[in-house]
Amino acid sequence: MKKMSKQSLNGFVNYGLIVVLYIIFQALSSAGKLTNSLTGLLVPICAYIVMALSLNLVVGISGELSLGHAGFMSVGAFTGVIVSAALKDVIAAAPLRLLVAMVVGAALAAVAGVLIGVPVLRLRGDYLAIVTLAFGEIIKNIMNCMYIGLDGSGIHFSLTDAQSMGMEPTGVTIVNGPMGALGITKISTFFSGMILILITLFIIQNLVNSRAGRAIAGIRDNRIAAEACGIPITKYKLMAFVTSAALAGAAGALYGLNYSTVVPKKFDFNTSILILVFVVLGGIGNLRGSIITAILLTVLPEVLRQFQDYRMLVYAIILILVMIITNNKRANDFIKTIAGKIKTGVSVKKA
Repeated sequence: MKKMSKQSLNGFVNYGLIVVLYIIFQALSSAGKLTNSLTGLLVPICAYIVMALSLNLVVGISGELSLGHAGFMSVGAFTGVIVSAALKDVIAAAPLRLLVAMVVGAALAAVAGVLIGVPVLRLRGDYLAIVTLAFGEIIKNIMNCMYIGLDGSGIHFSLTDAQSMGMEPTGVTIVNGPMGALGITKISTFFSGMILILITLFIIQNLVNSRAGRAIAGIRDNRIAAEACGIPITKYKLMAFVTSAALAGAAGALYGLNYSTVVPKKFDFNTSILILVFVVLGGIGNLRGSIITAILLTVLPEVLRQFQDYRMLVYAIILILVMIITNNKRANDFIKTIAGKIKTGVSVKKA
């Protein structure tokens, strides 16, 4: 009971942190204390927090290294843009249209997670990281070749050029190959982003504290022992992977509908590494750390922009300090483990 109470308290602290952050940002925005650039970062911050939390489910809870998380975000972003454009005349209310776009984006990202997860999750270590990296690059290149339009007869698709879609003269091109999605109606809001974060926390915390979550953690700690106990390895690893992909797809839809133009290049390898940095610096498996780090590392470059000559130097120093503070205990435990192994080896040798 004490353990369950501690878990519940920790979960409510995370919810409270999000509510407090929303109140603070809203108060600063109402008082005019936020610059236009920082105000424009509010929705991306929400998307990055969801991305960091979802990747932490794979890296921290499941113990697998994924380097293609931006690929799922890309699927959600372009799906959300297409759904929003197609339903513009059907659903007039922007919040409801955003909700539908995020749900469809999450669903298609989950399908992509199943397709890539079934064969890939049988791999381990560096092989898994390499294949997920390849998946992210493949998705980016596919989006670069996609042409999607909308006219009175429905949605048209082509992998050649916009002219080959055969649309009516009144048709509108939604996705124009390497130029990305153009003319997007921006319907994402900071409030909807915060709601998505709370939903993400609810899903992940309930999964982690459930029987399935304990099985996933057991597989992470000792795969052989978990398999010997009859735990289906692929099933639970796929559960974590697909859940993470679905949440990333919802975050992508939120992100894509916050801009008038979205290009596939935005969701490249660098974005996946950025999300991984949020997870590592915030503490692997630490949801609250991922939230705080995602906010700091998104806002920090804008805050330091006035120090143009020293901006990157200060940014690097802060990264190092955060890494030392958040990973100090883990580094000490690692050193003690290595020292214990050396001591045991010396004792056996003497005997």
